[in-house]
Amino acid sequence: QLQAFGGGLVQAGGSLRLSCAASGRTFSSYHMSWFRRAPGKEREYVAAINWSGGDTYYADFVKGRFTISRDNAKNTVYLQMNSLKPEDTAVYYCAAYRVRDLGWYFDQLEEYDYWGQGTQVTVSS
Repeated sequence: QLQAFGGGLVQAGGSLRLSCAASGRTFSSYHMSWFRRAPGKEREYVAAINWSGGDTYYADFVKGRFTISRDNAKNTVYLQMNSLKPEDTAVYYCAAYRVRDLGWYFDQLEEYDYWGQGTQVTVSS
């Protein structure tokens, strides 16, 4: 089970840090990602991190502004969001992909085994 939190209302240029806490004792067996869904749009990939935290990936529209990280001892993945823009307004979801001997298409929604409930981020101009 995944529980996302940390969203809120922030002015453009501000920062927020999202957290996603996972239950269970196998967190390090999962690659983790963040997706978002803006009003009237499809859910889209934002950032991904592999099971160890050694590899991270970002959508072009957040590169240089967002940072994904994880703490396997705390069963938590984070998304630090800086220089927020009004177009970042969305519900943000964390997702878990169980590591297996297949390629991981981290930007594809259907790859993921578990999803959090989402946390709302609103950026005012």
